[in-house]
Amino acid sequence: MKNLLASVTVATGLFILFIPFAGSNQADDTTIRINGHTPGATPFISKVSLIASNTAVLKEIQFKINPKPGSFSRPLSATYANNYLVDRGFENLQTGEIMLPVYGLYAGYANTVTLTYRFNDGSSKQAHTTIRTATFDDPCGYDNPTFLQHRTSTTLSYDYFLAKGGCSHFSPAIIDTDGALRWVGTSGFANTPATFFDNAVYLPHAAQLFRIELDGSYTQIGDYRSIGVSFFHHNIDRGKVGIILDATTASFAESLNIEVDAWGNVLKTWNLANIISAAMRAGGDDPSQFVYPQPADWFHNNAVAYNRADDSLIVSSRENFLICIDYETGAIKWILGDPTKKWHQFPSLRRYALTLAPGSLPPIGQHAISVTYDQNILVFDNGQRSGTQWPYGQQRSYASPRKYKLDLNAKTATEIWNFEMGQNINCPFCASVYEDAPFNYLIDYTFVNGATTGRHSQLIGLNAAGETIFRYQYPSLSGCLVAFNSIPIHLENTKFPRVGPKALNLSTRGTVSTGDNVLINGFIIRGTDPNAIIVRALGPSLAGFGLSGVLADPVLNLYNSSGVLVKTNDNWHDDFGAAFMEATGLAPSDPAESAALLRNLAPGAYTVVVTGKNSTEGISLAEVYDLSPQSNSKLANISGRSFVGTGDNVLISGFIIGDVDSATVVVRALGPSLGSFGVSNPLSDPVLTIYDSKGAVIASNDNWQDDHNAILVQRNRLAPSNALESAIVLHLPAGSYTAIVRGANGATGNALVEVYDLH
Repeated sequence: MKNLLASVTVATGLFILFIPFAGSNQADDTTIRINGHTPGATPFISKVSLIASNTAVLKEIQFKINPKPGSFSRPLSATYANNYLVDRGFENLQTGEIMLPVYGLYAGYANTVTLTYRFNDGSSKQAHTTIRTATFDDPCGYDNPTFLQHRTSTTLSYDYFLAKGGCSHFSPAIIDTDGALRWVGTSGFANTPATFFDNAVYLPHAAQLFRIELDGSYTQIGDYRSIGVSFFHHNIDRGKVGIILDATTASFAESLNIEVDAWGNVLKTWNLANIISAAMRAGGDDPSQFVYPQPADWFHNNAVAYNRADDSLIVSSRENFLICIDYETGAIKWILGDPTKKWHQFPSLRRYALTLAPGSLPPIGQHAISVTYDQNILVFDNGQRSGTQWPYGQQRSYASPRKYKLDLNAKTATEIWNFEMGQNINCPFCASVYEDAPFNYLIDYTFVNGATTGRHSQLIGLNAAGETIFRYQYPSLSGCLVAFNSIPIHLENTKFPRVGPKALNLSTRGTVSTGDNVLINGFIIRGTDPNAIIVRALGPSLAGFGLSGVLADPVLNLYNSSGVLVKTNDNWHDDFGAAFMEATGLAPSDPAESAALLRNLAPGAYTVVVTGKNSTEGISLAEVYDLSPQSNSKLANISGRSFVGTGDNVLISGFIIGDVDSATVVVRALGPSLGSFGVSNPLSDPVLTIYDSKGAVIASNDNWQDDHNAILVQRNRLAPSNALESAIVLHLPAGSYTAIVRGANGATGNALVEVYDLH
């Protein structure tokens, strides 16, 4: 097992892109002078004045704010592409003047900020400056929490969170996990619904929607009165393309959802009153007995979650249930809720109900629905019965986050995790729970009624080991408006323009022999633009990671979808892109043994085949790097094929998700079905295991039909043709992952591992 984890490190560690800070002409020849700082809209924002002698050679500028002494949160950092600075009016190409926005500063503090200038030839250099900020009079108390437990550990996947509250016109707030306030809204409106999307904060006011940039500027991007919206309420959640808002109309309270894009354009609407009424009529029931017009709050929608794995929308109705509908048609797929409530009395709705497994509690009065990395359902269960529908249903004296595993074939829901805090916290309204990286949670207990402490909000961070990493308490100044809902966000490496969720890189490590037993990587570029791709094949350098029997001299061949050889390479420095690979840190470490290619490839399917020169054999690593993360194309399907042996000679595939956003993927391991494609000696029974970047197992599967998400594999038309093959559906946050394929019971043979990006 120790050697295997070392192999995982090999597969994931080689993805890291190192750009040297030393010595290239553009960095040496370009002067960039810091002229001073201009305070921004709040003390958390400043603009650094720069003068560059030549902006044409400038690729990007990064700022990084040094944490306060004793902090455990990673430094807040952002990188601005040069064209972004020009487009936003922050850079004057004629004069070389640059006004660099720096946000996330500590208020009332001398902030040390490191600036890194990167140039088109791969060179870079740094500068440092100190920004002294004014104090901030925080009316909500975010800057003065009660520390029930300080953060004392680095073992947490997120370092910042967005606290949604309408306690002041500085809504919302960004707080780091050390409890320091780092940013507040600048629109001048106080409202609880908000979210972070497309590197900006979104906040509604009545029926209007505002986009607040992290640099403090804001714009009204939508006014939805013309489509009947009276006001927006509760929450804003991620949708299929943009964000989904909860709306009230003149006819129905809190039962309309609207998806808009990053600039407020309406993409799709779902009227739950119409959807549920149609289903009830189709099932022979009278919807007027359940769906009531204004002013009755019959539904009370407070959150939604889009599930890319089956193209569905899960809607939280506090009064009734969780209801899943088809994204395109609105057809009801399933309902999960308290069967003692009114909805369960109607056969037309009861037919969609999931049965709770023994020992599982139903969610009641719930908030903050989300889909976790392993396609389970996470929700904050308030324990509060219905207030408008009768029978009212169950009532509990405590609240708790709960996670459910759904088996849609058996129509069952099993509670697999909760965090009940000894059943001592009464939190009947508001509140939230979200998972960041697997098993890393942010819990917001809001509107807590304490016998001696009065009303307050508590925010708790849990790491993957289940340990409480921090626990902070805030006063509830206005009901549940201080921290109505809180979501983890990632500000440690923000890029402008935003890099969306996609599978960026692929590596496959396996044994190279002769005949069919070679190492093969396949990838598909999908979209409209060509993508700059670097393909590498490594051999002897793998010995530095403790591997024996490595391939002495790999030869790399790149083919298109017609089987035509695009290019072959034995030694990387013979390729025309060698200088670029050196400049970007992707040049193989040994010029005599590794092969590499740089190509600008049109959309289509490609295959990389690695063989040994003069028919030599050994372990090799094949890699594909997407160098165009902001293009309109992406690596939509990536795969690797090799011979699976025992010990170090297993099939290992590494892949990187996103930049900061999550992506939904299907990972497959095929063996027996390869025989029908003419592959000799296919692996009889592959076993697939997925590891995160720290070497922890996050998912495993032997036979794909045994997984509770097998139905999602089928719905995406990715079901393996052989029952002994493996498949897993995962909604993974940004990061690097490794898939390892072994043979069950020590079997050997050729296998194929594939990663499909469903985004």
